[in-house]
Amino acid sequence: MKKLPIGIQTFKEIRDDNYIYIDKTKEALELIENYKYSFLSRPRRFGKSLFLDTLHNIFEGKKELFEGLYIYDKWDWNITYPVIKISWDGNLQTSNNLEKVAINSLNQNQERLGIKCEDTENLSMCFLELIQKSYEKYNQRVVILIDEYDRPILDTIDNIEQSQLNREFIKGMYSVMKGADAYIKFVFLTGVSKFSKASIFSGLNMLTDISLNPKYGNICGYTQKNIENEFLPYLDGVDLKKVKEWYNGYNFLKDDVYNPFDLLLFIDNDFKYKNYWFATGTPSFLIKLIEKNNYFLPKLSNLRVGEELLDSFDIDNINLEVILYQAGYLTIDKMVIDEDLDIIEYELKLPNREVKQSFNDYIIQILLKKTDYNIDKKKIIVALRKENLEDFKDAFIAIFSSIPYNNYTNNNILHYEGFYASVVYIYLQSLGLDIIGEDVTNKGRIDLTVKIDNLIYIIEFKMGKGNALGQIKSNNYAQKYLCEEKDIYLVGINFDEDERNISGFEWEKLK
Repeated sequence: MKKLPIGIQTFKEIRDDNYIYIDKTKEALELIENYKYSFLSRPRRFGKSLFLDTLHNIFEGKKELFEGLYIYDKWDWNITYPVIKISWDGNLQTSNNLEKVAINSLNQNQERLGIKCEDTENLSMCFLELIQKSYEKYNQRVVILIDEYDRPILDTIDNIEQSQLNREFIKGMYSVMKGADAYIKFVFLTGVSKFSKASIFSGLNMLTDISLNPKYGNICGYTQKNIENEFLPYLDGVDLKKVKEWYNGYNFLKDDVYNPFDLLLFIDNDFKYKNYWFATGTPSFLIKLIEKNNYFLPKLSNLRVGEELLDSFDIDNINLEVILYQAGYLTIDKMVIDEDLDIIEYELKLPNREVKQSFNDYIIQILLKKTDYNIDKKKIIVALRKENLEDFKDAFIAIFSSIPYNNYTNNNILHYEGFYASVVYIYLQSLGLDIIGEDVTNKGRIDLTVKIDNLIYIIEFKMGKGNALGQIKSNNYAQKYLCEEKDIYLVGINFDEDERNISGFEWEKLK
């Protein structure tokens, strides 16, 4: 069998050294034929750099590498183009370091293309000079490929002042492409986040974002079809349904896809179910946002956002939902078109069990200062499966009792019902359960609906002495689920701000 391309982003190495390659050259050809300036946003570790390098080899005419692939007999390999590739590998934490990384990238291109920039002081002018001289030397328009265009911003996102400085620096570099249009054949940028054109790409109004174009929905990642065909020999004896539950689920308006990094490491680690992708980058900045804004976490399991919310990311006004989506902790569940208002909205979800479990475990560790959470989780899942609501109650009483006192001091969190509800939510979500937060019915919103096996739990939270169970019954919240023919439990939970714990717990099994 062919080798697994773990961590390999070089197309030539994959093709020359007998690594498995999922053919993305159909999308590459369509991209080249349809756009001059284009941009793709995908979460980290999703294969963006490999796709960029594939384009690089196409434009340099490396025909022998593409034998057996879609593009092989559809591209004129006799015509080659000079390629400028900009990458931001290195320490970007200061303006001085950023300049050094830019100088290094430009120097690598000058050496490969056999061109010398006269203006080495002004890096934007050096970039422009590189474009013009490449065109003159090779008598062909230039291809520009920019990998992780937003890395200088995202690497410093927890230092807004430096992030803004880095933004202005790369904006100055990218802006020279507008004046060099006559010398340019094709421009393609990849990144994690999509910033507004005004903030980064001043003047590049012709830049087309293909990130949510269904035609390119599978441009990165592995589909279920790939798993059941190309990867099937590598998954002998594996429960494919469970693999899908753990690692599939990302959607960009075409098929659900796997993050390649997850699948390759799952196979390489003898089919151990672990958080391979999540472990490559901890979301500490996101946790700070959640904590700062007292964010109601159950919203994440039932979130609908407007098209404009996913359209751009602004470091001067950071939106939690936007950064969660663009970083890969949320993905698209489905697109909803409101024909009356003529607008597009997206329902978002946590993509799979890996993200559900790892993201919520991380929140438990950081926000609640808990390290023994697996013991708590075991008690909760057993109680739910055995329909033992008293054990469920006792488990959460113990959890709230163990939260350090200083978590409640110097803030208003103990008055905030959403905090207590969020604690219940993150534990249930970390178990990979089917959860709906703020579940809409025709009589109002259920705080939390939990589905496990053939059971449904409808949960309402109240701060103080309100009748939580009574609200579920008076609003007939259960009616929505009667047709599913499952046992339904109604659970009302009250919290006391002085005790900082559960003060009331009532439940009924629907007859």
